[in-house]
Amino acid sequence: MLFQLLGPLSITDGRDLVVLPPSKPTALLAALLIRPGRVVSTDHLQEAVWGEEQPTTAKAALQSCVLRLRRIFAKYGIEDQAVVAVAGGYRIHADAETLDLLHFRQLVGRAAAAGEDSELYTLRAALALWQGPLLANVPSGLLHRDEVPRLAEERLRVLERVCDIELGHGRCREILVDLWEVTRVYPAHERFSEQLMLALYRTGRQTEALSEYRRIKAYLREELGVDPRPGLQRLELAILRGDDLGAPDNGRAPVSLVSPVSPPAVLPSRVLPPEGRGGDGGGTAVAPLPAVAPLPAEAPLPAVAPLPAVPGFTGRRTQVEELVPLLTGASPVAVLSGAPGIGKTALALHVAHLVSGHFPGGCVLVPLTSPDGTPRPTEEAAAELRDALPAGSGTGRGRTLLILDDAVHPDQVRPLLTANAGGAAIVTSRMGLAALVATHGGTVHRLGALGPEESYALLTAVLGRERVAAEPAGARLLTEVCGHHPLALRIAAARLLTRPLLKPADCARWLRHGLPARLSLADDPRMSVPLTLDEAVGRLPPVLAEAHLRLGAAARGPLTADLAATVLDVPWETAEDVLERLLDAGLLEEEYPGAFRMHDLLRAHARRATASSVAAPAPGRARELPRPPRRGETPQAGSTRPTALR
Repeated sequence: MLFQLLGPLSITDGRDLVVLPPSKPTALLAALLIRPGRVVSTDHLQEAVWGEEQPTTAKAALQSCVLRLRRIFAKYGIEDQAVVAVAGGYRIHADAETLDLLHFRQLVGRAAAAGEDSELYTLRAALALWQGPLLANVPSGLLHRDEVPRLAEERLRVLERVCDIELGHGRCREILVDLWEVTRVYPAHERFSEQLMLALYRTGRQTEALSEYRRIKAYLREELGVDPRPGLQRLELAILRGDDLGAPDNGRAPVSLVSPVSPPAVLPSRVLPPEGRGGDGGGTAVAPLPAVAPLPAEAPLPAVAPLPAVPGFTGRRTQVEELVPLLTGASPVAVLSGAPGIGKTALALHVAHLVSGHFPGGCVLVPLTSPDGTPRPTEEAAAELRDALPAGSGTGRGRTLLILDDAVHPDQVRPLLTANAGGAAIVTSRMGLAALVATHGGTVHRLGALGPEESYALLTAVLGRERVAAEPAGARLLTEVCGHHPLALRIAAARLLTRPLLKPADCARWLRHGLPARLSLADDPRMSVPLTLDEAVGRLPPVLAEAHLRLGAAARGPLTADLAATVLDVPWETAEDVLERLLDAGLLEEEYPGAFRMHDLLRAHARRATASSVAAPAPGRARELPRPPRRGETPQAGSTRPTALR
């Protein structure tokens, strides 16, 4: 696959992808790919790129835009995908191997000619090609008005058929995730509401099925002034009577389209009751909150457990002062991003306790990453969320706050936000999740290391004022050795708590000669800076992980594209892309535009990892990062794509 149109417009080689920035060449490429292999008129392209306010020399401007698009193709080594000028317009060739839209249509065509079991498998594979909101990065009013609804309808027809097949086989639980999401995104699509009501009823959730009917009825009357179609009305009556509506859920395991793998154990979702509010914002521990009073029998709820407390929480005053009014006001989503171990989850839990009184529906913690560092399947997290709050957010409970912890990709988050329509969410991630904010709104708060006074206050909160005051200089030395990193500080403080005769200065000197390996606790592998950093680097593509280690081990001072190009022996453009991707992965911080810095603990980790690798080549002779071929140059084997595409 080369072009991905079913989502943000992207270029990919099947492993990694580059999401094109919103620009006129991006709009031009989208307009051509929507009609692959066909001549797209100059007038249509001009309107797609500039709308009604076209430049006076629109034809020349379009030619210039085509040249810019060809340069983008050259940058990524795909000049063979040429934009061809023909009489009356332009054309780009694509087929099912190079464009996901054509691959999708090819699979749908195959499914129609297959048996029912093969049809379901093939249609599921077709739906898997859709990667988020269509053309989210394409700035074209014409395409969003005329083309996006038409393309979205193709997906809805396939999803409707999939749900019909699953319902016909009595596999109702398997389709609830799809139906919850699509009925919220397309509230006027009555067929999906009918399927959801039937699936809920067959799984013994009569109350929720009737609640769904009331929701669609209210929407149709308020927005369109009409009643639900007769089929929906008959279904409601049948549910009220308790009629036999076909095959019930047979309780079989869901049909897996991939090799079955036992999921690793994960932390359960936690629900914070709305009545209590813990924490005073000044660094004290947050006490467990009382249980929620039971709701009426028609809306049964599971037992409610308090969110984990955050003992000794200190600092982050600016972020707390920003987040509290945002979450209790108009902003539905707040993303907390930053390096591993920097305190994102602690801040999210602390803020959740502070604002819990504004969320009568409670607060739910959903981990999005398994203990081994692998991302959890979205369906699994969505099912866990529904089990935590089975009545949903639209049945009188009031707004719910989600804490979606350690997200790896925006697609993990989007269905959960849709299921919590009307509520709010705090999302923690090492990534910036710009694509999520672009499609769902909200704010991004990037966390760095603590300030010196905040680090000192954290040690004081954990060790006690008397012990820190007895050796303030040693305590400040310890905060510096730990790089003002929250996880490192808590590990060092825990070591001091178990060694009452050990002075902070002695601990600092001992740690300094073994960073970061000595920042770990033997009785809890989660409390380990080196293991946390190993897991963070392990999430990267191998080429990018190697680049991170080489930059950390070899470079000093601010990291620029020029310096990275020298260290990695790659072109400037590739070095710039590497730095941007490491920044988005939380492994770099932006010092000023064009210059980045790596935390001292990350540098120490990189040096140690590089030195301990027996097979590590000498500096300057490590495995070369791939680069795009230059004009007239034959691409080297295995290097036909730049690093950004690997």
